[in-house]
Amino acid sequence: MRNPVNKRHLYKLEKYVYNAMKRDELDIVQLFQRLEIYANLKSISQYAKDNKLSYNGVKKHREIITLFGCKFVADNK
Repeated sequence: MRNPVNKRHLYKLEKYVYNAMKRDELDIVQLFQRLEIYANLKSISQYAKDNKLSYNGVKKHREIITLFGCKFVADNK
């Protein structure tokens, strides 16, 4: 997120989500379900199984992010 354009878009998105939630026009669960699809997030074990890789290989050589206390592989390239 070093790119200033990305920061500006992220700020606009954050503002929209906040205002929509405040007006009770947005279901946060549906938002997370859609974001999961767009970000292509998978648990480490599911990613390893889908790509026929070892769990430790994925853990050591893929970008791992933590959301809500759970670790996911961020493979959105």
